Amino acid sequence: MIDLHYWPTPNGHKITMFLEEAGLEYRILPVDISAGDQFKPEFLAIAPNNRMPAIVDHTPADGGEPVPVFESGAILVYLGEKTGRFLPAEPRARKTVMEWLFWQVGGLGPMAGQNHHFVQYAPERIPYAMDRYVKETNRLYGVLDRRLEGRAFIAGDAYTIADMACYPWIVPWKRQQQDLDAFPNMRRWFDAVRSRPATVRAYEKGEPWTGRAAVTEEGKKILFGQTAAGPAR
Repeated sequence: MIDLHYWPTPNGHKITMFLEEAGLEYRILPVDISAGDQFKPEFLAIAPNNRMPAIVDHTPADGGEPVPVFESGAILVYLGEKTGRFLPAEPRARKTVMEWLFWQVGGLGPMAGQNHHFVQYAPERIPYAMDRYVKETNRLYGVLDRRLEGRAFIAGDAYTIADMACYPWIVPWKRQQQDLDAFPNMRRWFDAVRSRPATVRAYEKGEPWTGRAAVTEEGKKILFGQTAAGPAR
C-alpha cells in the first residue's frame, strides 16, 4: 500500500497517473495547500520542503521499513524503479527519460508556474513579468513540439515517466496564454496521453477536491507569502 499525500495540481496529477498506469494499491491523503496543510508537522516529517506530493511506500521492494519520498520527480523515479515500468533499465534509454524528466522539473514546471502566478494570481499586473513567463512557456512548448516530431512519446516509442511529468503542465495551456494547435506534434501527443484510460482515472481521482482547489485570498497569503518562518497569516 502506498499513501499519496496529494492535491489536484499538475504535480499531484503526475503521481496518480503513474499509480493508475501501474495498478498499484494506494490511498489518497489530501493536503489542502490553500489551508496550510503542508505545514502540519506530520506532513513535514515526510516532505521537509512543505510541498506536495509526497508518498509513503508501506511495501518497499526491500521489505524493510516504510519509505517516504518527496518531490514529484523523485517519486516518479522511485516508482519506476520499484515496478520496473515506465523507466527503462537500458542505460541510453534511461538517460533520455531522465533528461526530459529533469527538463520538466527544472524548466517547464517552474516557468509555467511563474506564468500562472503572474497572469492569474499576482495582486498587481506586472506586464514585464507576465510577458517574460508567457514567452518562456511558449519557448518551452516549442522545444517539446520539436522533440515530439516523428516520435510517439517524449523518449521515443514507449510511454514513460517523462510523459507523465510533462502532460499535467500542458493541461492548463489556455491559462498559460498558449495555443496548443500551434504545436501540432505536441497536440497529437497531448491527445494520445489524455485518452489513456489511466490518465482519465487519475484526473477523476482529483475531482472530489477540484472545487476546493480554487485559491482564495487567504490561500494566496499562505501559498505566496512563505518565508523560512512559515506562511504569512
